[in-house]
Amino acid sequence: MEENKKVALAVLKGAFIDRDLSVVGRLFAPDYVQHNPTLPNGPPPLAAMFASFPVDFKYEPGMTVADGDLVMVHGRYTGWGPKPLIAVDIFRVTGGKVVEHWDVMQEEVPTSETVSGNPMFVAS
Repeated sequence: MEENKKVALAVLKGAFIDRDLSVVGRLFAPDYVQHNPTLPNGPPPLAAMFASFPVDFKYEPGMTVADGDLVMVHGRYTGWGPKPLIAVDIFRVTGGKVVEHWDVMQEEVPTSETVSGNPMFVAS
């Protein structure tokens, strides 16, 4: 499970922090399955999406949880839309490659506006 966590974090760091498009060829399986409704299957659309991010785009990873071949990373995306997005990215990792991905995203609500007074995201 620790190796799978490393792969998922390498994908997120490489694509979103380092802007290293080589992660697509190195860390995604050729028959990669995408469950985000805005993207088709396969690695090539990922490279195009990663390359399209604006200069002010930023990603911050948070907690990471693994169970077998599944890895979930809680993170914050800033600069992708008008408001920061809090997301859980779910990866299925097999043989050191991401073979499948799901995500759930929502706009971040500032801590001062939450009923609990708790933040939606805490960086790791």
